[in-house]
Amino acid sequence: MASALIDASAMVALFGVREKAATRYLELLELAALERWSLSTTWPCVVEASYLVPPPNRFALLGWLGNNGVSVFPFQLETLLELIPLMQRYTEQPRTEMDLADASLVWLAMETGVTTIMTTDVRDFSRYRLPDGRGFDIL
Repeated sequence: MASALIDASAMVALFGVREKAATRYLELLELAALERWSLSTTWPCVVEASYLVPPPNRFALLGWLGNNGVSVFPFQLETLLELIPLMQRYTEQPRTEMDLADASLVWLAMETGVTTIMTTDVRDFSRYRLPDGRGFDIL
């Protein structure tokens, strides 16, 4: 069974209003269901996507998550201490800034070994690296 991470931008593409990438991610979700992929995200990604998707689509997103559309990995409060240096490493003012949602997915990749990710944020996830140097396989 394949595994993939899903970030806030992909959830926004799936459930947002007039998102250009919606068709691509709907097709990926159909493939994931057919092939029984294990999809995972983190609470910071859920919060970010929920903020960016307007009602009533927001409620559809939350319903999908609540019906186990994706596994949402929690982390301990102390994990924030691991995320701070990661966010500092990938923040280069004024161009780029790694947010908590992205940092949490890099952390999840380190924890699980899953480096395949559904994201529209190709620029950032192309530059993020795990401690062993591996990058992300972007869907």
